[in-house]
Amino acid sequence: MPLSPLTLTSPARWLAAGWSDLCRHPVPGLVHGLLVTAFGALLLWVARERFWLLAGAFSGFLIVAPILATGLYSVSRGLERGQRIGMAEVWGLWRSGDARLVRFGLLLGLAGTGWVLTSAALITLCSPVPIQKPLDFLRHVVLVREIGLFEIWLLLGALLAAPVFASTLVALPMLVDRPVPVSTAVLRSWRAVASHPAPATIWAVCIALLVGLGMASGLLGLIVLIPLIGHASWHAYRELTAGDGLG
Repeated sequence: MPLSPLTLTSPARWLAAGWSDLCRHPVPGLVHGLLVTAFGALLLWVARERFWLLAGAFSGFLIVAPILATGLYSVSRGLERGQRIGMAEVWGLWRSGDARLVRFGLLLGLAGTGWVLTSAALITLCSPVPIQKPLDFLRHVVLVREIGLFEIWLLLGALLAAPVFASTLVALPMLVDRPVPVSTAVLRSWRAVASHPAPATIWAVCIALLVGLGMASGLLGLIVLIPLIGHASWHAYRELTAGDGLG
């Protein structure tokens, strides 16, 4: 089936296709969502009174989350081919020890560490009071009337997240789909973003909003939203790499 042209509404099409995949074969996706939600709840419980531990854990987890979505890419690829990939096959992918995915995961982990250290330095230097607990951050950074530190913190986060997003948008699904080296996958990902900046930007905003919605629901919404994003990301990859000559 020919792929539709990329437009500003393409992310809506990717979400619709992702939702279709989830409805057609829900078990692997919901297992992914339950695992992510359970792990997030564990992080909240362990670090609930330690803001920097909580921030570091969640930042690192969100950055390496695309690695965990590789199973969802495999499921969506199977559905394209008329196959139903079960959790046994997904577990096999996770246990395969693919050196490319391991290296990519380590690089994403380093990126997460860099963000936490940069964020800690900014808040420590600029906050009028020491930030020790999540409530301190809420009171003295988020809810202050003056515009400044929180907005700078958000801008810095966006600037650091942008290259990570550009590197992963196409690269991780491609590593699952094709026997290409990491460098080729990352380069193709950057080219896809550069060639289609508007749909890619809208897709990044959609992901951020959906993850934020999931967190605002007490993490429960992530049970469905995580597989939805994962399946939709596969369809984004398929459209962004159509006709690239690497298949």
